[in-house]
Amino acid sequence: MKIDVPMLSHGPDTLPPMPSWVSSRKADTLEDMAFLSGAALAHLYLVVNSAEVPRALLRERLALRAAEACMTFTGRSERSGELRDAIHLLRPGDLPGPAGDIYLGWRRAVERPLSVKILQSAFPDVEAAMIVRWHNAGTGAPVTRAASVLEAVLTEAPRAEAAALALADAALAQALGWDHVVPLMAAGLKPADLNKRGEELRLACHRGVRVSSIEGVRLATDLARRVARLNAVAPKLRAKGAGAAVIMFLTRDAIAPAALPLADRAARRLCERLVELKAVREVTGRDTFRLYGV
Repeated sequence: MKIDVPMLSHGPDTLPPMPSWVSSRKADTLEDMAFLSGAALAHLYLVVNSAEVPRALLRERLALRAAEACMTFTGRSERSGELRDAIHLLRPGDLPGPAGDIYLGWRRAVERPLSVKILQSAFPDVEAAMIVRWHNAGTGAPVTRAASVLEAVLTEAPRAEAAALALADAALAQALGWDHVVPLMAAGLKPADLNKRGEELRLACHRGVRVSSIEGVRLATDLARRVARLNAVAPKLRAKGAGAAVIMFLTRDAIAPAALPLADRAARRLCERLVELKAVREVTGRDTFRLYGV
């Protein structure tokens, strides 16, 4: 069921912060944790529907965090920098490797409206029967439905951690009436949580959703401020194609200058100019093969 939510407008500096009692209150029982995770989700829901929040960019940043968490779950060492490099520095004909595949899967899962086709494209190695589990998650509270999908997929395919977590997020999104997957489950869970079942797993999922919702609000607020700065300096940019480049920065986690709709030299100069104006950041710390993002 799609839920119609009015687009709120607060201004990037006045987005409501997560209430302190949601983030600081301790909870040991499933009932208490479910209450806190629900409160955190409700607040995230309102913030994400604020006009100032760049939702596509927020989903991309959360997808990166989810992919990074999946590296931990699978025993790999890649973190955000290596994951970005794994896909942004690919040459034609290159394969992204296992880490790049997982990151690409998360990016594909969030970039378009939620559907079976999108999830199949994101995780093509997962059986179709598992892909549709999110659609048949049944009724009940959103996090309970997500935990049910997570448990079912991991029971059938214990090594498909990334797909299981993405499908759980799909079930959560469907229950909340969101059009897109918003990655919350992976970054909030611990490796040991994926071995839990039943009530223990539901408790872990509620705890994880609370953690990720708190971080999601913080990230959304930060991105709203950064995007406001980029929009403010955009009229000062004179390079042909600068407007299209700004739109790309507003929707993508990181961009290589070569991906911008400008000549190579002009693209590099535009990126350097945006850094000078404090509208974007260079995210690699390198002198060459640089990547830029809001």
